[in-house]
Amino acid sequence: MDEVKVVVAHSERATLRVGDMFLKVDADQARIDVEVEAMALAPVPTPEVLWHKPPVLAIAAVPGTALGRLGEPSTASPAAWAAAGAAIRKLHDAPLPPRPGQAGRSTAALAAELDDECKLLVTNGVLPADLVTRNRQVAEAALRPWTPAFTHGDLQIAHVFVDGDEVTGIIDWSEAGQGDALYDLATFTLGHEEHLDDVLAGYGTDIDLDLDVIHAWWSLRSLLVVRWLVDHGFDPFAPGCEVDVLRSRM
Repeated sequence: MDEVKVVVAHSERATLRVGDMFLKVDADQARIDVEVEAMALAPVPTPEVLWHKPPVLAIAAVPGTALGRLGEPSTASPAAWAAAGAAIRKLHDAPLPPRPGQAGRSTAALAAELDDECKLLVTNGVLPADLVTRNRQVAEAALRPWTPAFTHGDLQIAHVFVDGDEVTGIIDWSEAGQGDALYDLATFTLGHEEHLDDVLAGYGTDIDLDLDVIHAWWSLRSLLVVRWLVDHGFDPFAPGCEVDVLRSRM
């Protein structure tokens, strides 16, 4: 019998690996529905859906290895990062999915959530006030009009798999939908700023790419997730992770 390995588990969802199959258990059926729909529509390599019986989604493992992980140096080549950039551009240029995703929250709602979260970070003593204030200022640049694109919504580098210099699969599509393309690019390069040029080389510079907005999304995303990560057993204070990203903007 194949060993059962817990990939990630918290109060909202869990992912288990059994041999070459992943079992995703999610309390929110809508997230599973979004994931199945997005993988069917995305014009990039995605996992094969083996079966779907709520609240469980079974998908096949994709070949290759993750491009990297937050807080760890990536051993992938510049060409692999560029190939990932090209795949992201192909996704962003695809016909829009039917619904907004995590990257498609309204500017007003996002600003209100950010202000509330910044207040809690300071009043609860999670982060120093000067660190929060500075990054809230940086984050302001992300709160602007944008043209909807087909976005992944949680495009961490651990969700992009490569074999050599080829992208073999992109996983975890539960936050996909219409959204701001620069949110995906910022999520993908969070904590790996040194690879941003490689990603953009593959993505292409024939469109308006505002680096200040990508920097703003680094701050905004990090501010919004620090407390959630702590509450769910993750460590945003680990070297190279979200708090270090915030410190780099000082």
